[in-house]
Amino acid sequence: MGWGNLDDGPLLDAMGNHFDALVTVDKGLAKQQNINARPFGLVVLRAKTNRLADLLPLLPGLLRTLENLRPGEIHELTG
Repeated sequence: MGWGNLDDGPLLDAMGNHFDALVTVDKGLAKQQNINARPFGLVVLRAKTNRLADLLPLLPGLLRTLENLRPGEIHELTG
């Protein structure tokens, strides 16, 4: 989408009309940005590392969370 050079704030602004959720491993994003006013929800994945093998066990919880995620909500999933 050509958004590779956008910082967090402009990226969140750009995605607002295109996505229902943002899934990230950035633990500080929810504190640095005002997610409550956004038209999408945020899910932060917290695992031992950011390697796929460590993130995969969070997938079932992520899918359940995405089913009920509302705009402006922030959820953290740990594993």
